[in-house]
Amino acid sequence: MRYLFILFTCFSISTSYAQSRWTTDQANAWYKKQPWMTGCNYQPATAINQLEMFQAATFDPSQIDKELGWAQELGFNTMRVFLHHVAWTSDKDGFKKRLNNYLDISAKHNVKTIFVFFDDCWNDKYAAGKQPQPKTGTHNSGWVRDPGTDIRNNPDSLKMLESYVKDIMTAHKDDKRIVMWDLYNEPGNSGYVDKSLNLLKQVFAWAKEVNPSQPLTSGVWNYGNNFDNLNKFQLENSDIITYHHYGYVDRHEAKIAELKAYKRPLVCTEYMARRNGSLFQTVLPMLKAEQVGAINWGFVSGKTNTIYAWDTPMAGGEEPELWFHDIYRQDKTPFSQNEVNTIKALNGKK
Repeated sequence: MRYLFILFTCFSISTSYAQSRWTTDQANAWYKKQPWMTGCNYQPATAINQLEMFQAATFDPSQIDKELGWAQELGFNTMRVFLHHVAWTSDKDGFKKRLNNYLDISAKHNVKTIFVFFDDCWNDKYAAGKQPQPKTGTHNSGWVRDPGTDIRNNPDSLKMLESYVKDIMTAHKDDKRIVMWDLYNEPGNSGYVDKSLNLLKQVFAWAKEVNPSQPLTSGVWNYGNNFDNLNKFQLENSDIITYHHYGYVDRHEAKIAELKAYKRPLVCTEYMARRNGSLFQTVLPMLKAEQVGAINWGFVSGKTNTIYAWDTPMAGGEEPELWFHDIYRQDKTPFSQNEVNTIKALNGKK
């Protein structure tokens, strides 16, 4: 009997997810009402990580306003922005005011936002307050995971994370400035693999309880067999299919063909790594032709140091001949005017 109960419980949980997910008709009808999504993963040049972006002492609305103005000139209409629960636990009301301020600025520039809650990438330790200075020539030296190893499976911490997610989502569940909720970035990264599956399931359950008007997603990113469980859950529970791809255009196109089998809209929420062959000039036209949303990594070169490649530090800190990510320097000179021309042309800007 106990065995049957466990089976029934597991089936019920799975069924509840399936029942609350948008149908393919709903998802496709919603997508048809959206403009072609183009934009980037956005972090102002003055912030090394999610906390520095949104804490009171370092929140920089004038910088954000300037940079999103540049984005508008390119024709970008969507920014993917990472949050962090510590910004909420340390200053709940202030954090929510600053989120709203950010959304006001983005709306001024006709830019909608994809907010990201959790993230398994880069540094495991973090704290509120002053954030570290960038390590010279090192990609994302100050970016922090959320929630990280120490609290991810602590039952008391899960209650706190649930309150955080529900508080932010409830406040913005019908906010037209938000186009989508990305619940978990690259679950299983940093060697976690299936250790992230429980939190992934939890955050989808919490989000479904809020029942926002915007779609929910978590993007697949690692296509190895050891990620089968995570990928299966993400693909079977996301309203809109999102994914990451940093490879050559032919491989990227093959991945799109594979994901189209789900008959749902597709948005690529991370691409463009020049060293790896993922280029604006080749990938962006293909994404537009395939009607796939296009959100590249990086915008204005700054404290995140993402002009430097993954795991390839440059000790001298000189500007690399070939930038890995990012489009502009802080004086607005682009890495490549040809790239800027390509982006503008595809977005219908002169």
